[in-house]
Amino acid sequence: MLLDNFKDKNVLITGGLGFIGSNLAIRLVELCAKVTLLDSMHPEYGGNLFNIEPIKNNVIVNFSDMRDTYTLPYLVKGKDYIFNLAGQVSHIDSMNDPMTDMEINVRAQLSILEICRKYNKEAVIVFSSTRQFYGRPQYLPVDERHPIVPTDVNGINKFAGEQYHLLYHKVFGLKTTALRLTNTYGHRQLICHNRQGFIGWFIRKAILGEVIEIFGDGKQIRDFNHVEDVVNALLIAATNEDCYGEFFNLGGEHMTLLELVNLMIELSGKGSYNLIPFPEEKKKIDIGDFYGDFSKFRTATGWEPSIPLKDGLKSTFSYYKKYKEHYL
Repeated sequence: MLLDNFKDKNVLITGGLGFIGSNLAIRLVELCAKVTLLDSMHPEYGGNLFNIEPIKNNVIVNFSDMRDTYTLPYLVKGKDYIFNLAGQVSHIDSMNDPMTDMEINVRAQLSILEICRKYNKEAVIVFSSTRQFYGRPQYLPVDERHPIVPTDVNGINKFAGEQYHLLYHKVFGLKTTALRLTNTYGHRQLICHNRQGFIGWFIRKAILGEVIEIFGDGKQIRDFNHVEDVVNALLIAATNEDCYGEFFNLGGEHMTLLELVNLMIELSGKGSYNLIPFPEEKKKIDIGDFYGDFSKFRTATGWEPSIPLKDGLKSTFSYYKKYKEHYL
């Protein structure tokens, strides 16, 4: 079914050399799509040419920034699907440099929507949103009716970017949809620093056999999606008209951070952990326990995660052990 939807279609992926974007690109090439990747190759954001090594001769790569409004009209013209994955995702960076976060996660998002409105109103646009802006949960699991109470600048700006996508559907008829991602993990994830979430950093530490530092008591609950499940969700959302104008949680298997780390140590066969006090700057923006309710998306599309966390981590470790020189 997906093959029929994407065969010979023109697809643009913003952030296409990053973690999720590159995995999506590989899948789309397998589905016989004509894929263009846009990436700024900012050294801190995860763009990595090795990520597309299996398909480097089957895609077009454009090295440009989402904020470059001169390039975007050329890139969006004629595209059937646009997967808008580019963004600044570090919560700490957003607090240290809020203006850059706003430029990337708000102004750039509004720019691409305006350009699509002017040059390609027929394109389907799938936006990678986040569960972060729910803030500290008032109840679990968190569904889409939960209040929006961001704990950091990134949460505010990502919510604004999502809402612009939904507004442009309502007012201008653009075929937009948003998926609120949770902790995505898997092959091709950035693991060279810890500012884009804890799970990539934990994977790095486990692979190298180093001590994993867990803030607090380790009993914080999180949910996880393997990147292949997220790619499937993005493709399904793009091809299901019931998703246009809507926003959806993703979600999956959940456990405490301590349980996660013990599982990683078991699978990697090395490493250890320490519990350490929360750094003050991280404690102020931590959301406590979180796991989402993805029943709205499951009802609309039939999607649900298919890769158990243990299996996903096992394949992730295998990938990095084989290719770690390209990621460390």
